[in-house]
Amino acid sequence: MHPTFLYVQAIQRDRERGYESEERRMLAEASALQAGGPSPIRRSMALALAALSRGSAAAVRRLDDCVADDLGRALAPTE
Repeated sequence: MHPTFLYVQAIQRDRERGYESEERRMLAEASALQAGGPSPIRRSMALALAALSRGSAAAVRRLDDCVADDLGRALAPTE
């Protein structure tokens, strides 16, 4: 066999091994993403923060209504 032929075969084998290792890495990464799923701790924290946000929004709306009523009475013309 000619040495160039052996050299070309070695390069092709290295390239195929590189493709195979890249494919294995990508498959492992994809399976890790699928297996993760939503975390129960993360979900409970998100629900708690959502409840806090809704509560604070309701308090701000009530305060805004009170301030708007007071401002309306203050600006109303008196006879």
